[in-house]
Amino acid sequence: MTPAAEKSRIASGHLVRLHRGVYAVGHRRLTPDGRLLAAVLACGQGALLSHQDAAALHGILPSVDSLFVHVTKAGRSVRHPGIAVHTRRSVDPADAARVRGIPVTAVARTLVDIAATPRLAKALNEAERLGKLDARELAAALGRTRGRHDAAATVRLRRELDRIEAIGWQLTRSDLEDALDGLVRDHALPPPRTNLKIERREVDAVWLAERVAVEVDGWDAHRGRVAFQRDRTKTNALTLAGWTVLRFTWTDVTRHPADTAAAIKSALNIAANATAARAP
Repeated sequence: MTPAAEKSRIASGHLVRLHRGVYAVGHRRLTPDGRLLAAVLACGQGALLSHQDAAALHGILPSVDSLFVHVTKAGRSVRHPGIAVHTRRSVDPADAARVRGIPVTAVARTLVDIAATPRLAKALNEAERLGKLDARELAAALGRTRGRHDAAATVRLRRELDRIEAIGWQLTRSDLEDALDGLVRDHALPPPRTNLKIERREVDAVWLAERVAVEVDGWDAHRGRVAFQRDRTKTNALTLAGWTVLRFTWTDVTRHPADTAAAIKSALNIAANATAARAP
């Protein structure tokens, strides 16, 4: 479009100026996403929606009405009405994503950017619930911004990373099975049958003679409403069929192995004593 054609369309109202070089076609009735995209386009190539606006776009925080749209870009800052521009010497490609056609900071980088705000814990919990939180990506994003963030915010975010690592929510089923197998051996428990189907349901560890079943719940395989309901349906079915069902988390198995082993041993002893009492 030539400058003359551009001026003509602006004069006729076919193009409505939103920011310098950014126009809406025929009206200003933008959708929320349209307003965000316009702000990113106004800041030039490589600009990314960021901070709380990025968190809202990723769905890890609710949207908040604000006078400004937050955008991160590399290079020199240019003032734009209605846009809070955060400049960096460079923006790593690993920190960039695209959601609904809008260039945006990736989830991990977004969490680093909002680490100083009181909404960090809520955003972390929601990202974890939605399966959008990767502790390794978060640690990498934090490393790429070393020295450029508030020290207290960095400490706070690292504390949250330690909590995630302790829970072990990203570990695979095989990791969990290995941990449980090590616990059984280290505490001299009788070896169970693993991944065995009982009452038409597969169980992580089963002591058949004692009718004791143990489930180890990793967050990755047990998050969400469907898994929540499935776990309880399984537990109820096994209990009604006469099984003792114990459920442990990754933290139980790895951080409190003695207590977990004692609970399993107690369940086995109770079952054995009950069987002996019924014997003629």
